[in-house]
Amino acid sequence: MSERPPEKTLAELASPNHECRACGYVYIPSQGDQKTNISPGTPFEALPLNWKCPVCGAPRNYFMSTGETDAPSGFAENLNYGFGFNRMSGGKKNLLIFGSLFVIFLFFLSLYGMG
Repeated sequence: MSERPPEKTLAELASPNHECRACGYVYIPSQGDQKTNISPGTPFEALPLNWKCPVCGAPRNYFMSTGETDAPSGFAENLNYGFGFNRMSGGKKNLLIFGSLFVIFLFFLSLYGMG
């Protein structure tokens, strides 16, 4: 019996973002690059070899992969569970969790003002 290959999450399957180490510009494949007429959905690997950073003009080898930030962090079959939280990216989940904790903290601080 052959083993199944390990499944990948939607974030692992999505095309990763790449950040320019010279200026911090982030190439997001889902947005493309309007300055050089790169259409949305073009992965970084498919960019022309002479493509340069639209901000500082650095060549492609100055870019490093930062992973996908907008894709849901779970598996496709689980997206419809969890009151919609499974469709959120990791960054949005962190914002929701830590934002809620901050609001709760402020609520408890406001109780001291009542006494």
